[in-house]
Amino acid sequence: MKKILLLVFSLFLLSGCQRIDYEKKEEEKMHLVLQNESYEIVLENNETVSKLLTLLPISLEMQELNENEKYVYLDTVFPNHPEKIQTIQKGDLMLYQENCLVLFYKNFTTNYSYTKIGHVKNLPDLDQEAITITLK
Repeated sequence: MKKILLLVFSLFLLSGCQRIDYEKKEEEKMHLVLQNESYEIVLENNETVSKLLTLLPISLEMQELNENEKYVYLDTVFPNHPEKIQTIQKGDLMLYQENCLVLFYKNFTTNYSYTKIGHVKNLPDLDQEAITITLK
């Protein structure tokens, strides 16, 4: 009887301890297209990225802010786990709050918190105007 109770208790404990794994599959890649040029995005492994991937392909008009970033507010609320980044690198793609996608085009330090999405490889220099990008 003790063995049966121990087995039932063990199964009960294990059922509440599910591990959520956001393992990236080979097909889960993203590219940023800007002025007919495609740039690979190295993605983070989190639920924000998983949600964003469900929206692809998507074209976005991003506005200029602070002479170092482009941003757009999306209609979708994303799961987020913001952290103080401190050092932003050119090409960082992040989520601000729960629905603001931000693309940084200069290196700088910050006190703001973001959820990491990925990093755009070889992002070209961007000027201080709005841009239209496609994520696919």
